[in-house]
Amino acid sequence: MEKSTEEVYALQLDNQDTLAGFRERFVIDDPDLIYLDGNSLGRLPQATVPHLQDVVKNQWGKDLVRGWNRGWFEKPGQLGAKLADLIGAEPDEVLVCDTTSLNLFKLTAAALRFRVDRSILLSDEFNFPSDLYVFQGVIELLGNKHRLKLLKSEDSITIGDQRIQDAITEDTALVALTHVAFKSAFMYEMESVTKLAHQAGALALWDLSHSVGAVPLKLNEWQVDLAVGCTYKYLNGGPGAPAFLYVRKDLQNQLIPPIWGWFADQSPFDFNLDFTPAEGISRFQISTPHILSMMGIEPALDILLEAGMGHLREKSIQQTEYLIYLAQEWLNPLGFQLGSPLDPIQRGSHVSLRHPEAYRICRALIDPLPDDSSLRVIPDFRAPDNIRLGIAPLYTTYSDIHRALNRIKTILEDGIYQEYSKKQLKVT
Repeated sequence: MEKSTEEVYALQLDNQDTLAGFRERFVIDDPDLIYLDGNSLGRLPQATVPHLQDVVKNQWGKDLVRGWNRGWFEKPGQLGAKLADLIGAEPDEVLVCDTTSLNLFKLTAAALRFRVDRSILLSDEFNFPSDLYVFQGVIELLGNKHRLKLLKSEDSITIGDQRIQDAITEDTALVALTHVAFKSAFMYEMESVTKLAHQAGALALWDLSHSVGAVPLKLNEWQVDLAVGCTYKYLNGGPGAPAFLYVRKDLQNQLIPPIWGWFADQSPFDFNLDFTPAEGISRFQISTPHILSMMGIEPALDILLEAGMGHLREKSIQQTEYLIYLAQEWLNPLGFQLGSPLDPIQRGSHVSLRHPEAYRICRALIDPLPDDSSLRVIPDFRAPDNIRLGIAPLYTTYSDIHRALNRIKTILEDGIYQEYSKKQLKVT
């Protein structure tokens, strides 16, 4: 079927979509709202609502403290085992707990102390600022014995293989990168970068926040040492849902986490006054799990496991390719530039479109003027000039993409964005 900018082509693609049925398993109550920000916060699964009602009304309301012996205590590991299937890990290598930044702190500090004879922590300028802040804080906490070195990009979109290879040396303690860059969606070839790190005697730590649930991962097969990630983007776990961490089995008892918490102890209910780290992945849990928010993750994990990561990735590539095609046909002539890799092998599941007026275009998409349009599109803005359009294959349709890109075209052609202030809101 030949590509076309006509709406009928998008409808044909939707009719052929074998994953289309999953869309109705999410709460979608406004047909005039096109949601393309699932890479920031995923939609609410229908099943999550009664699930959480049961947790609150029955498990908390009726069981009370007995809930800890009726499944709560084991929940971080049980959810970790389900999540492990999505990232190619063993069930006892993943733990759902804490936040992404806190998990990153724990694993970074443990890794640098493990490679005490080396001084370089290698990351890149694409990394999420919070990750870089964590690295800076860990280095200071460990006495400034390490140095943070950042890989640079020549095109602001990708980082070349040779540049990575040249940067990893015998003094590198840890290579810590985000698998899919939050602005450009550039995706590292995780297996080859991890191999380069190991060849130099370094550990590899990956932030999976923008790839888990959107890109197939094989952490065991690729011999990844450490990983962290969030659950509220493509995993649809809900705002502020607990994050997860992965530690390869053979490293678990060799690494010592920097925070010695109650639930990380070998026998937490013996109430010993001296800490003894638990065996295995449990030593990386600090304290009491956030049960209510943690329970919201499970229904979405079940949907992802049912759909299959291979099928989701196939649709993701098809949809991002379609989006880029429309952008090239409609938006490039209006001053837009592609801010993501053109090669789908190097691209995650969101597409960044760049324009000098990106912020005001975003505002016009989200909040149309009263006499303008009933159609609203929710993307997000990333400074200085990126409009990110997130593709969540479980519920994004080809028609969504067509309507959203057509709306951007209208906003540019009619100069609608000029009616909006350049002053930015706190959250973009």
